[in-house]
Amino acid sequence: MITAIIVAMTAANPTWATHALEGLRDAGFRSGDARKAVVEYLDAQDCCLSAQELHVQLRATGSRIGIASVYRVLDLLAAQSLVTRIDLGDGIARFEPARPDGHHHHHLVCADCGKVGSFSDPALERALDDVASRLGYAEAHEVVLRGVCEDCRPS
Repeated sequence: MITAIIVAMTAANPTWATHALEGLRDAGFRSGDARKAVVEYLDAQDCCLSAQELHVQLRATGSRIGIASVYRVLDLLAAQSLVTRIDLGDGIARFEPARPDGHHHHHLVCADCGKVGSFSDPALERALDDVASRLGYAEAHEVVLRGVCEDCRPS
């Protein structure tokens, strides 16, 4: 039943941005240029962004959005479970779309430069599902690998 709902949602809403904006509208929230800019920019990203990173990158595209608006939109999206808040242990909240199909990835963090990247690994997903099942947990997880990126490693 849940799979059928997700498939129907995905078919009706081909992008997360469409899904998020329709969800907000259906919940009674007004639409606005700032909200649309944040949602559409987040949808196009490969990995999580902080509010500050999102603000800087939106401004670089010519958007006149203010930092307070970025925070308000992210707070609203989080309250509606449309974004996932990512905590990588550095005190900076990062956000990425909570895709309706449940697709997600994990994160790599460089201990030297702080660069954040993403990775997916089907074998790891199966192992995590197995552990959760054996221990009787409803499976939800986040994996963060820390190390030194290729750019920071000595040659």
